[in-house]
Amino acid sequence: MSSSKSRSQVWDEWQDLVNMSKSEMEAWLDTADSRSVGDADEGESTGHKSGRRIVQIKDTRKDDLSQDQWDHMAKVVGYVKRHLSQGGPDSGVKCSDWRYSLMNWGHDPLKETSA
Repeated sequence: MSSSKSRSQVWDEWQDLVNMSKSEMEAWLDTADSRSVGDADEGESTGHKSGRRIVQIKDTRKDDLSQDQWDHMAKVVGYVKRHLSQGGPDSGVKCSDWRYSLMNWGHDPLKETSA
C-alpha cells in the first residue's frame, strides 16, 4: 500500500467517508451531472472513473480485496478528506460542482453521517 496507513485504518476511514451505497453510486454515475465535473481525460473525468472503481470495490468482500483495490480505497479516503477540508460553497451546495465531485468519489456531503 502506498500510504503509511494500515488496512484497518483505511477500512475504517473508507467506511466513514464513502457514505453512498453501491446502488446510489450506480444511479449517480448514470447522470449528466456526474459527468459534468472533474478533469476530463479521454472523455471521462478521474473522479467518474474512480466512482466506477468504487462500485466494483463495494461489490467485493473485504477479504477478497486486491492490493490495487486497497490502494484505490486509500486514494479515495485521501481525496475526500482533502476536498472536505477545502470547504464547500457558502450557498447552493446541493447543485454545486464541489458536491458533484465528492459524489463521484463516493461521498455525499448532504447525507447524514454516523459521526
